[in-house]
Amino acid sequence: MDCGDEYSHNSFDLHCLLNSFPGELEFKQIFSDIDEQIEQNAASIEHCIKEIQSEVNKQCPDVQLRTTTDCFELLDNYNPTKSPSIPHGDLIKFLKTLQDLLKNELNQEEMILDLLWDLSSHSSSSFPSMLSGASFHFLSRTSLHSVEDYSSMDVKSIWDNIRLHLRRFLVSKLQSHNEISNSQHKIWLKNQCIQQLLFLYPESEVIVKYQSIQNKLLAKLLQNCFPSYSRESNLDIMVHGYQSTMHKLYSMIKEDFNTLREILAPSSTVKFIKETYLDTVTEETAKFLENFCELQFQESAVRVIKTSKSSSRHRGAVHALVTPECPQKRRNFFLSLDKLKFLSQLIKSFLELEKNVEELLEEIFVSLRTPRNISGISDPSNQEVIIEKPRTNETRVLSEQLLPVKEATLLDFAWRSVFKEVSLPMAHCITTAIEDFSTKILQQEQNERSLAVTYAMNLVNVQQVWQDTHVPEEDQPKKIAKFCSDIMEKLDTMLPLALACRDDSFQEIRANFEEACCKVATAVLARLQERVKEFPSKAPLTNLHTLLSTAVYVFQHFTQYDNLMKENTKKPVFLVPVQRYQEFINTLQFQVTDYCVRVCATSILQDAESHHWDGYKAFYEGERCSFSLQMWHYFFCALHHDLWTILPPKLAQEIFTEVLEKSLGLLASRYARAHPSYKRTPQIRLDVTTILICTETMLWSVCTSVQKLLNPHEYIDDKIFKIHTHCNNLFTTLVILTSPLSELYQLFFLATLLFRTNFRNGEFFQEGEEIVRTFQHGLDDSASDSIKPFFKQPLHWFSCISHFYPSLLRAPSSGRLTAEGQLKLLLSQPGCNWNLLLETLLHHDGLLLRILLKSSNRTIQEQASNTDNNLNQGSSLIESIFKVLYHCNFSPQIFGNVFVSYMEEEQLWDFLYNIPVSTFLESELEVIRCLRLALTDAVKDIVQQIIFMMSPGRNCETNLNKHSVPECLRESIPKEWNYIPKETKRKESSKGFTRLAVQAVSIVISKLPTVIACLPPPIKYFFSLSERKMSKNFVELKKASLLVWNLIVIICRIFEDGNTVELLTGASLDRWSKEKLGLICVCLESIMGKQTSGPNQMAQRVIQSIEQEKPNWIESQLLKARKLSTKCAFMTIEQSTALEEGDGALELTEQKINMMVLDICHKPGGSEYLRQIYHIMRLNEEYLKEQLFSMNGSKEKPLPIRPLKMTLRSVEDQPSAFNPFQVYKAFSENMLVQSAITKWNWNWSKLLPNYLGLDKMTFSVLLKNRWEMRKDERLEEEEKAMLEHLKQFCTIQNSSASDNTEEP
Repeated sequence: MDCGDEYSHNSFDLHCLLNSFPGELEFKQIFSDIDEQIEQNAASIEHCIKEIQSEVNKQCPDVQLRTTTDCFELLDNYNPTKSPSIPHGDLIKFLKTLQDLLKNELNQEEMILDLLWDLSSHSSSSFPSMLSGASFHFLSRTSLHSVEDYSSMDVKSIWDNIRLHLRRFLVSKLQSHNEISNSQHKIWLKNQCIQQLLFLYPESEVIVKYQSIQNKLLAKLLQNCFPSYSRESNLDIMVHGYQSTMHKLYSMIKEDFNTLREILAPSSTVKFIKETYLDTVTEETAKFLENFCELQFQESAVRVIKTSKSSSRHRGAVHALVTPECPQKRRNFFLSLDKLKFLSQLIKSFLELEKNVEELLEEIFVSLRTPRNISGISDPSNQEVIIEKPRTNETRVLSEQLLPVKEATLLDFAWRSVFKEVSLPMAHCITTAIEDFSTKILQQEQNERSLAVTYAMNLVNVQQVWQDTHVPEEDQPKKIAKFCSDIMEKLDTMLPLALACRDDSFQEIRANFEEACCKVATAVLARLQERVKEFPSKAPLTNLHTLLSTAVYVFQHFTQYDNLMKENTKKPVFLVPVQRYQEFINTLQFQVTDYCVRVCATSILQDAESHHWDGYKAFYEGERCSFSLQMWHYFFCALHHDLWTILPPKLAQEIFTEVLEKSLGLLASRYARAHPSYKRTPQIRLDVTTILICTETMLWSVCTSVQKLLNPHEYIDDKIFKIHTHCNNLFTTLVILTSPLSELYQLFFLATLLFRTNFRNGEFFQEGEEIVRTFQHGLDDSASDSIKPFFKQPLHWFSCISHFYPSLLRAPSSGRLTAEGQLKLLLSQPGCNWNLLLETLLHHDGLLLRILLKSSNRTIQEQASNTDNNLNQGSSLIESIFKVLYHCNFSPQIFGNVFVSYMEEEQLWDFLYNIPVSTFLESELEVIRCLRLALTDAVKDIVQQIIFMMSPGRNCETNLNKHSVPECLRESIPKEWNYIPKETKRKESSKGFTRLAVQAVSIVISKLPTVIACLPPPIKYFFSLSERKMSKNFVELKKASLLVWNLIVIICRIFEDGNTVELLTGASLDRWSKEKLGLICVCLESIMGKQTSGPNQMAQRVIQSIEQEKPNWIESQLLKARKLSTKCAFMTIEQSTALEEGDGALELTEQKINMMVLDICHKPGGSEYLRQIYHIMRLNEEYLKEQLFSMNGSKEKPLPIRPLKMTLRSVEDQPSAFNPFQVYKAFSENMLVQSAITKWNWNWSKLLPNYLGLDKMTFSVLLKNRWEMRKDERLEEEEKAMLEHLKQFCTIQNSSASDNTEEP
């Protein structure tokens, strides 16, 4: 029979679908490819069965296989030990020839192993079973080189000596493979060696020998990294050594797992890992702990003598000590906090190793769907039955060994048992240690408070102490009290002692830890409540924010403890402390909000001088607002700074929004009751305008999305909508109180003449919509069609001042913000809002990203000129932008447009046409590198499949050219084995390679459409746009698309670069394989139409062979790939546009952004890419604003591009302190020019018609507060007449309203 590799055995890895967003065409292609491969595999199986039938019928005339069932029955009953009868003399001659070659010739081992394997697989002979005799470990001690007299030797002794020699050779290779750094290559080579050993010896003996090799390697590792314990040992250094050892140990376990999983049964693999690694490290730890306990016991004995002579000063110390008469087992002794911390970190290392091994073994047991204990790790008393995985590729496995179910040895990692001796001291000392360090820290905090000059609390950044947590970033505190951070950090180090509890030995430790934690939680809460009482008489408001943030931090910590410990107890452990902290947080949040509102009401806004409305002298000549409003603005700026730098982002926004809403309600009420004199009326207008402008600047900080900013009416119950309501009420007060009497009279008096007016429920009911439009000549038609009156629309107040006050906020009719507005909204948030960040990056066709790319290029150039700076941060930013946009499947046009314009500006088209594949190019451009990695990842499965075909030992053609069998050995082979010399096969090697090349080229061409279908839409859209730019210059692109061209180029470059092949597949190719891969590259390049130096006859034969078998198939596949690479990308954009044009456009847009953010964050490094872009945008906020302003419709020359500030995390780690002088400068110069506001020319004819539907009570009250209604004011006769008419107007409303209420 020929080589088995000639049969088609294709597969499709569905993991590539996780990186894409397939459309209808892509799914059709993917499923079509799967169906086609299933059909090919079925045809190959059928062909193989027919060949087996033909072979058996030819060689065994007595056995006739007529059906497929007959063939399977033969295979089931096939016994490999039945080999043809060989004359004794012929067998002795063959074995002696082998022995002589091994004795007298060098480097013949590989050739002999290949020959034996070839004879065993092709000649129906089975050497290990036929000639087996001596055991692996009890072979003859006679050396191969000492054999002199062959006459007395029999077959068994000669074969044992041959096996011994080959064993030594293979064992030496196995040991040398441990020095290889490439893990994947090491696994592949070890797999080959072990399979060759299994050919010569039984599995049990091979595993024992390999286990011995690995034990020596592990012993060396433990000897170097597992230091012995002494009284002078540095515990921190020892902990670091143990953690490093556990990581290396897991790497070794993972390598051997991947090496043995395809060779051995699951039970054998589990047993090997347990006995080789886990038992060994457990034994070493037991020795260490025995020495550790002995030294601790001796120290405790000395301490007992000293302690007995003095009073018990140290609380709990005597309780933890025992007399020397205690039994040797379960001895008790004292453990200090440092020793407990050391043991806890040691246990943590074991927990991590156990978890990693569990996840590793999960792959076996999930694939077998085996009922089992915790991921294959079980207690010794709990044995389960697992399904044995049959090894169909090993002929040595007997049929009785292939039973579907058998008892297997589960992995018993008994590391907890070695801690039993130290568990009792840990249980006794953990409570004392936790109480001691918490009491000490609390006492230290009290001492510092009593000695401090101020009551300001000592804060610490949470980022420095926060470790693995599942708390969302928006809920994580930024700063907390240092004493609490110290306590929780030490509790974190003790937590592994409780998490290790799975049997009785740790139950007491867990119970004591829970008890101690509850005491600590109570003590910390009492201290926080005590510090709250110092406010406001002694402590500043900042302390209240710190206490609130600290309480949230402790609450989250104990919630996390509860979740971790609940995995074993299945019930809440810290329910009471968590509830108490939640109540305290709610109370403290209300206290902060209430205090801020009361301060505004009773202190800040109490301004007798500014609010002396009866004064007959203008306030500062009417050119400045009230002092109280300026202080109100200062207060909110300071509150904003403190909340943003201390509290969790979400909580900070909630408090700030609530305080702003309630203070605006207070301001609206006060100004509605103001009754100013004539000279003070302009002050009302200036004050209200100031409030509205300040509110507009604060709205950016309280709105978490563009929709909340532009469409607050969609969030009726939201406080932001209430803020707009208060602003509209303030503006109503401004209009009714400060508008000219003649304009007010004209509006409301003419309204009664022009319209037939009816009063229902105190509001005007107008008829004649066209007349209303005529009357409101200055308003937009779209606005007059609104169901609600204009003054009740949320952004009405802003639209009225937008003519005078330039703002980035737009009316809802625009539907979106400008790029400057998006940037301002993003950077006004207290933290990084992922959804808002992505929306900002995609806004305006990626305008901000274009600026960042240009500037990063300047940064790279500047860093290149600076020899001292080796950090290429500009390239890192380009990579982050590429990775983020690469996964934005709903907006592929952004990726395409941004990077096509970048390629155009930097003139990189030549690089795109011929992407290099080597990973060792120092001068490679970052964008090209990212494209190369993306395309390489896409074709990795194709490369691995072809390299697997070409690997030595995987096909006949590679074996033909690997070793040459000497003539003397070839002649000694018994004729009964029907061995066909390789020279005979070499005559057909050209034909054999043609078949192999046809299969390899067919694999590439057949998988191209599916590879393209699985690529994300952004990359396809990018290459489609790029092709339009390049197709005129490159003739080759006419036959296939640019994307197809680059995929083929990448595949060819990988085949030509041995380093890349080894990195991707772990395989080290020989010269023959490299030459044949080069010919395959020539075939692929010929198919793509690339001009070579001359025609290659082998390539032409390969292509002709494919065309003869499947006419026009190559052209059809290339056409299909081109269609998928171009049409699918544009279809995605059309579908996205169609969705956004529907009725639910906003909801769909928010949903799509959220989906893309989730997709990015779930990719490796995705959240870090987003965070890096965000921090760079924050660092370069002013620069980005300048660039956007210069691009905003300006025809002038844009600003020059300059390098970016690239220092990350400086904004969060070093926030600037609140500076009131800076706030005053911004208030006076940038935000509010008070003298200019007094000169605003209000268009009352446009503003007043909006208030035709004003509530009659509101209009009456505000009319009475006008300066003309004051008794001591002097009015002209015309003004008196108009005033009387307006009074009568209100009277008519009142009487009409009363009539309506009297009706039954």
